[in-house]
Amino acid sequence: MVETYARLLVARLRGQFSYRTSFTIEVFAEALVQAIELAAITILFSHVTALGGFEVHEVILMYAISSTAFGLADLTAGQLNELPNYIRAGSFDMLLLRPLGTLPQVMVADIRLKRIGRTLFGLAAMAYALSHNDIAWTPAKVALAAAAPLAGAVIFGSVWVVACAVCFWLVEGQELANSVTYGSNAFTSYPVTVYSGWLRRLMAFVVPGAFVAYYPGLALLGRDDPLGGPAFLGWISPLVALAAAVGAGLVWRFAVRHYRGTGS
Repeated sequence: MVETYARLLVARLRGQFSYRTSFTIEVFAEALVQAIELAAITILFSHVTALGGFEVHEVILMYAISSTAFGLADLTAGQLNELPNYIRAGSFDMLLLRPLGTLPQVMVADIRLKRIGRTLFGLAAMAYALSHNDIAWTPAKVALAAAAPLAGAVIFGSVWVVACAVCFWLVEGQELANSVTYGSNAFTSYPVTVYSGWLRRLMAFVVPGAFVAYYPGLALLGRDDPLGGPAFLGWISPLVALAAAVGAGLVWRFAVRHYRGTGS
C-alpha cells in the first residue's frame, strides 16, 4: 500500500520538475511572500521595543517555527483545499471505490512542491533566530528545536483535516475552512500574549495554536510564560500533535462514513 502512494506521489512530482524554470520562480515567489511577512514584523519593532512582552529576535523565533511548520503542513495537507471540488464533481466517490484510504489519496493527489519555498525560508529564519537569541543549549533543547516544526506541522495538518471535513456537510464550506487553517497560521506567527479574550482561548488551546511555536519558543528561550502557564507546556508539543492527529483521523472517518454524495 505504501508503494502505491509513493508511485502516485512520484508521478505528480515528476510532472512538476518538467518545467524547471517555472518551478524555480514559484518556489522563489513562495519564499518572497514569507520574507514580506517577516519584514512586517521587523517594521513593527521600529515603533515599539517589545511585542506582547517579547523582543524582536524572540518574536522572529516564534514566527520562524510557525512558518516552517505551516510550510510543511501546506506541502502535505494543502491539497485538502480541493475537497469541495471532489465532492461537487463526484470525484470523491471514485476514491471510495479504491482499496486505499481516502485521506491519503486526497493528500497525495496534487502535491505542489513549489510550497517548499515557504518551508525553506522558515528554516533560514529559524537558523537566524536561534543564533541571535541567548539560548542555553542542552541536548533536550536541540531535540526540541528539531521536533517543534515537525510537531507544529502535524498540528496544522490536523486542523486542516478537521476544517476541510466540514465540506462533507457544507459543500461550499471552503471559506470557513480557510479561515481556520490560514487563520491559525496568522495567529501562531506572533506570541499569544498579543491576543486577548475568547480569541486567545479558542486559537491557542481549542485549535491548539499555542503549541505550534509559542510554548516551544518559551522552552527554547528559557522564559516563564507571561500568562502563568506551567513550564512543561513547552515540551509537550509532540504529544499535543499526536492527540490532534488522532482526533483529526476520527473526525475524517466519521465524516466519510456519513457521506452520502451531492446527488449530482
